[in-house]
Amino acid sequence: MNKLIITVVGKDTVGIIARVCTYLADKHVNILDISQTIVQDYFNMMMIVDMTNSARPFEELSRDLGKIGEEIGVMIKCQREEIFTSMHRI
Repeated sequence: MNKLIITVVGKDTVGIIARVCTYLADKHVNILDISQTIVQDYFNMMMIVDMTNSARPFEELSRDLGKIGEEIGVMIKCQREEIFTSMHRI
């Protein structure tokens, strides 16, 4: 499995989840887990996805999601699961 951690943070607005999930579905990226919260007017989402069936390389997915984030006014970051796990070990 080729897992990624995707985080989305920014001012809440209509369509954030729809835009990110539609892009991922179009690229054959499967969402394994998703958590989102809104604190006051700030949106925060974390996703674990599997890109095994995607023909797109990680770098392209990450760049595209970053551009989508700029378009909708949020910050979207992508990390490979193994890098994320290594960075957050105690």
